[in-house]
Parts: sequence; structure tokens; C-alpha cells
Amino acid sequence: MSAWSAPEGTAARLVAGGSEGEALLGGVEIRLPPGLKTYWRYPGDSGVPPHFDWTGSHNVEAVEVLWPAPTRFDDGGSYSIGYKHDVVLPLRIVPKDRAQPVELKLNLDFAVCGRICQPATAALDLTLPPGGAGTPSAALAQALAQVPRPAALGAEGEPGIAAAELKGSADNAAIRVVAEVSDPAADLFVEGPNEDWALPLPVREIGPDGRAVFVLPVDGVPSGADVAAAKLRFTLVDGDRAIQVDAPLSTR
Repeated sequence: MSAWSAPEGTAARLVAGGSEGEALLGGVEIRLPPGLKTYWRYPGDSGVPPHFDWTGSHNVEAVEVLWPAPTRFDDGGSYSIGYKHDVVLPLRIVPKDRAQPVELKLNLDFAVCGRICQPATAALDLTLPPGGAGTPSAALAQALAQVPRPAALGAEGEPGIAAAELKGSADNAAIRVVAEVSDPAADLFVEGPNEDWALPLPVREIGPDGRAVFVLPVDGVPSGADVAAAKLRFTLVDGDRAIQVDAPLSTR
């Protein structure tokens, strides 16, 4: 693991954790003081998502950030999405040459928020040996277990998304998602195909059959984009279980 970017308070470091197929595993560990939060890849109504700059890394084909399931926060009139505890963001690193070490260099920009938000930065570096380094730490293994698993729209089981539909007229359209969940506090987050989309957070209702129904107005869609034709990403968090479904909306 790398050194912490700061000795106390908010800090970040890189950690190593073995391999997965052709890729190496690692993570960005962020330490947060009590009462503060940082943000998910889509921060909601307010907040700033982390930004990862891998410029300067060597023998790196690609780095994918794997996001553990987040939590919705009521900020008093708006909602944000993120983490209110120390968090590890797992990494899947693809080397250009698996027989050579990987040198990771990360410039990380993120926000840490309590009553007010403050920007934070970290310059981190870590060398991974060929084939990876050991096995994931307990914290990295837990974070990997919290990454939503891919699922198909309509697949049976809990949690599951039974349907994702576009309802209403063009001037009053809404997205309606029917979900199979067991936790009364289960939540859903909906993202567009790219960062230009800013869909609102849904309101949860109870359907006539007792299933959870999440409804959100069609808002925050980029000019010229067609929500009916776009593939959306649905992240359903049901207690300590979570799934991710990538699918277009049904317009039946």
C-alpha cells in the first residue's frame, strides 16, 4: 500500500490486492473524520464526484473504478449520494504487459462535506508486481463484496428490477421502476449514458401488488437526447445487497 496522503483527518492511499483474471486488483482508500461524507460517481442534486487522473502511470492499459453501493443523504431541500464512513473504491487494473510491474500514479480530486463542502486532493503512487500483490485486505474484500452485481432487467429474485417503463406524455413524462426488494429502506439510483445527464432521485411508492415502485420525473436530460432510446443504468440497493441493471426503458 502507499503512504497516506495526509497523517490525520481526511486522507487517501492506494492499496494492492491480488488479481482477477487478466487484471490486477487494488483500491483507493479514503479516510473520513466522523460526521463527514464524500460522493459517489453520480453525486445527486448536490456534491462533486471524485476525479481520477492516472497520468504518469506506467505499464497501464486501463483502470476501472468499481463503486460500492452508496447511500442517499437528505441535505435539507436536496439529496446527495455517497459514503459517510471510511470507504475503499476498488480498482480493476489492466496492464499492458502482465510480465512487468505496474506503476500507478494517481492525482485524486474529491470533496469532503459536513455542513460545508471542502475540496480535497491527493497525489498517490504505488508499484504492483507482476501478477498482483498478495490477496485483498479485509477492507478491500468488503468493498468488492459491496459492488453491485450485474443483473438483467426482469430477472427473478431479490433484489431485482421487474420493469422500467416510460410513462406519461412528452410534457409530463416519468420513469417508473418496479423492484423486488426485502428492505423497507431499499433505494434506487438512475443514471444516463454519460455525465451530461442529471436525472433526479426517485420517490418510492408501494405498488398494488406490494412491490416497491420508484418514480422519477424525466428531468435533467441533455438537449437533443431521447430518454426513450437511451440505455440507462439502474442501481438498486437492498440492505447489504445491490444490483446494477443497464437497459433501455419500455414504452408500453
